[in-house]
Amino acid sequence: MLTNADKINELLKAHQKDFYPLVKYNNKTDFLLLDFTADNSHLTASLLEDTALFAQYIDETLAKANASYGIGGYFEHRTVYARSSHFGTNENEARRLHLGLDIWAPQNTPVYNFMDAKVHSFGFNNNFGDYGATIILEYQLEGFTFYGLYGHLSLKDIEQIAEGQELIKGQVVGHMGTFEENGFWPSHVHFQLICSMDGKKGDYPGVVRYADKQQWLTKIPNPNLVFSF
Repeated sequence: MLTNADKINELLKAHQKDFYPLVKYNNKTDFLLLDFTADNSHLTASLLEDTALFAQYIDETLAKANASYGIGGYFEHRTVYARSSHFGTNENEARRLHLGLDIWAPQNTPVYNFMDAKVHSFGFNNNFGDYGATIILEYQLEGFTFYGLYGHLSLKDIEQIAEGQELIKGQVVGHMGTFEENGFWPSHVHFQLICSMDGKKGDYPGVVRYADKQQWLTKIPNPNLVFSF
């Protein structure tokens, strides 16, 4: 039986050629797939605890590959969340499973809306390691409603919008924020698709327990169908 996420995934595949890119690029070689799992031996505790050092590592990794953007992360089981107690402790399996697509680039890089939408909600989730400035857009596709969460943005972006405001395809949603604005992360955007907001506003889980993976696969459509790399 198809889940809501399955149905939305099918629609996204059918309309994929119509979507506007989330960031500007010349060709797919501008992107480097980044690994934030336990397989990456560079992700030491000392690196992850120092946001500036973590950012330097990403910048140097991209520069060595002659890439403009780092990308990846959909349903990736990550070790990087050990840097913040916001994601829990190992006593009851800490949250480590990442639900969105991350695109890593310099601060103030614009992020674009992939199709016509309206603003569902927004907020400033200011825990260490959280989303920071966050915008959630509501989309309609062939009668189905779903949502797109854009996290780690700039505060100026959430100061200039209102719930219900319409955003057209190709319009700037926001900009990648500074450490103080984005939850103290190296500069990037967290892009996540959501079937139902379940009454939430301005926030939605983006990192969950690995044990709950199958449950979340029914709720979170594949963002790589919007922006493939």
